[in-house]
Amino acid sequence: MQNKKIMLFLILIILTGVLSGCADLVQYQYSKEIQQVGFWYGVWHGMIMPLSFIISLFNDQVAIYAVYNNGSWYNFGFLIGLSMSIGGGSSASARKAKFRK
Repeated sequence: MQNKKIMLFLILIILTGVLSGCADLVQYQYSKEIQQVGFWYGVWHGMIMPLSFIISLFNDQVAIYAVYNNGSWYNFGFLIGLSMSIGGGSSASARKAKFRK
């Protein structure tokens, strides 16, 4: 059982790394000329945020948040994607309910 969890975790890490290669980079001075991104880009950027954060610590060219977004819908998508990538509150409440029984 423990080996399956470790293998699943490693597969998820590798898959996140491969998919984060799809992230784009736009310099701030060009962000006004580009079409703004919305909800679905927010979801994607939220899902790859943990890995983008780690990369941004070592590379100044990587950002974890798109500055050329359309506002509230992008923020909502980013929040949804972030909760999907780091687990959200449901897993913690499920463990708490299991602990009570």
